[in-house]
Amino acid sequence: MRLILLVGLITTALAIAPVRFDKEKVFRVKPQDEKQANILKDLAKTNKLDFWYPDATHIAVNMRVDFRVSEKESQSIQFVLDQNKMHYEILIHDLQEAIEKQFDVKEDIPGRHSYAKYNAWDKIVAWTEKMLHKHPDMVSRIKIGTTVEDNPLYVLKIGKKDERRKAIFMDCGIHAREWISPAFCQWFVYQATKTYGKNKIMTKLLDRMNFYVLPVFNIDGYIWSWTQNRMWRKNRSKNPGSKCIGTDLNRNFNASWNSFPDTNDPCEETYGGPTAESEKETKAVTDFIRSHLKSIKGYITMHSYSQMLLFPYGYTSKLPPNQEELAKVAKIGTDALSTRYATHYIYGPIASTIYPTSGSSLDWAYKLGIKHTFAFELRDKGKYGFLLPESQIKSTCKETMLAVKFIAKYILQHIS
Repeated sequence: MRLILLVGLITTALAIAPVRFDKEKVFRVKPQDEKQANILKDLAKTNKLDFWYPDATHIAVNMRVDFRVSEKESQSIQFVLDQNKMHYEILIHDLQEAIEKQFDVKEDIPGRHSYAKYNAWDKIVAWTEKMLHKHPDMVSRIKIGTTVEDNPLYVLKIGKKDERRKAIFMDCGIHAREWISPAFCQWFVYQATKTYGKNKIMTKLLDRMNFYVLPVFNIDGYIWSWTQNRMWRKNRSKNPGSKCIGTDLNRNFNASWNSFPDTNDPCEETYGGPTAESEKETKAVTDFIRSHLKSIKGYITMHSYSQMLLFPYGYTSKLPPNQEELAKVAKIGTDALSTRYATHYIYGPIASTIYPTSGSSLDWAYKLGIKHTFAFELRDKGKYGFLLPESQIKSTCKETMLAVKFIAKYILQHIS
């Protein structure tokens, strides 16, 4: 009996041991012609490559391609690249080391929420309570639904009680491993409440409009990225008939859903789910936005990495009717962002600026009638990728805040 119990305990311990990434590498390759682009696509089929930028189906000539590869496969990958005279660099030589180095800011008080550090979900929940009690006249918390694993989806409403005022909806953390994204939503709420009455622009914004902020969209995936697999991207829903877990929530919206081949295999990182809005998280967000459509005039979603400010469309190269206006706002927004630390962002429609996507939240919000929709791809450009060190959180948030404030100010002044 004791032996069975011991075996059971060992099995359980092994089952929940977090994934390690010792000596795994992140390559950056730039294919010079179609032949080289096809070699990369073939490598993706025959090897287990985790594409960080773009996904495998959107590899194109002269595009930088970043992917993670296991220690075991890295030598054979390098051999193929060398054989075919392909230009490449190794961005990260030991992924596990990079994961550990990410936590490079010491905690002031261990266990306490910090704006200079990445915060696990339990700290973020406690922080939403704190903001509620600290600013009862300005902050309210709305439970808009629950996740697959029954975690509460909280939206923080920042502003006055009047529901009829113009509003902006902002979400962070739709992809679990993009930790700088939820860090920004927390920073935004903190700065908005802290600087109201002191900062001229923020005071004007909050006197005349509301912000709905979803600090973490993909909570289950975010928790998993903290406890089990730092590189996890999707949510944690089960897929009938497949051993592969999760749906890419940013391919699950009803905007040309499932129109690309990369979105219908449950084992792909970009799997779009069995149907549009099949996921509890997506449904909660879409229902909330639909029910507040009269007031919501802007939609902003935070991602990483690449340093881009994107607008519709992703599913077509056709430009939206107000493309000129969106480009103007994006240009001034990225200019404002660069004034702080000279960080360079590029801007443009999703399909041509980053790569084509279907079922994205940005295109869905635009299609719904919210004509000022933007997606930020935050720092950096690949040196750290999804593992931006904590020492860059504050500077990333401060510069991004300048762009978000500009977009909000534009919507306040120009959109009826």
